[in-house]
Amino acid sequence: MRTPVIAGNWKLFKTIAEATAMVNELKPLVAGTVGVEIVVAPVFTALSRVAEAMAGSNIRLAAQDCYWEEEGAFTGEVAPKLLVDAGCSHVIIGHSERRQYFGETDETVNKKAKAAIAAGLSAIVCVGETLDERESGKTFAVIEAQLKGSVADFSANMLAQAIIAYEPVWAIGTGKTASEAQAQEVHAFIRSLVAKLFGQASAEAIRILYGGSVKPDNIKGLMSQPDIDGALVGGASLKADSFAAIINFQSN
Repeated sequence: MRTPVIAGNWKLFKTIAEATAMVNELKPLVAGTVGVEIVVAPVFTALSRVAEAMAGSNIRLAAQDCYWEEEGAFTGEVAPKLLVDAGCSHVIIGHSERRQYFGETDETVNKKAKAAIAAGLSAIVCVGETLDERESGKTFAVIEAQLKGSVADFSANMLAQAIIAYEPVWAIGTGKTASEAQAQEVHAFIRSLVAKLFGQASAEAIRILYGGSVKPDNIKGLMSQPDIDGALVGGASLKADSFAAIINFQSN
């Protein structure tokens, strides 16, 4: 059985005070949740304080990005070992907004993922197609190219420290959600691709998250699909009650 992962990507929202308040509000709402890996990803400046606020809870901490070098003359970058030092167990890599606005490529995603895994972090590696790519029938070709590039030269052991997040770009922040069938189709394709690249055991073990306007009212349907192992949640993760409702999808 693959343990579901519900991860909240807070993007460029929340001051340190707001982020710590959010975690303190969330903790009692999910304290009794079992069988779900709960992750929140605040901005860099809030990481260590949020780590302190969640100490002793069942919530884990992720960063939204990292760099592939350990140290050096790389102004503005943050190394994986610094994320570990701040209390992180996970890091999101290659989010579509990073690809779209900041020039992330499959090559840089690959370098970052390798560095993150080497530092002991779980790498949440994101892939996803644009609306134009979907409408022109290129979804599977795009996903295959992104995934192959992002996990190039991975060993099976490295892949075991990774989580894949499928985020159709056309569904992020738009209110549009891939239908359960659309999401399942791509998740099944990703799992079959992992089987070809790394073998059936790796494919059965890898967790594949769906991201793209996930809300309390659609999480249960998405999670009912055989190849959807969780969610990377954006806007709905910014409020404790809505995020807790998503986390507690099994009991709602």
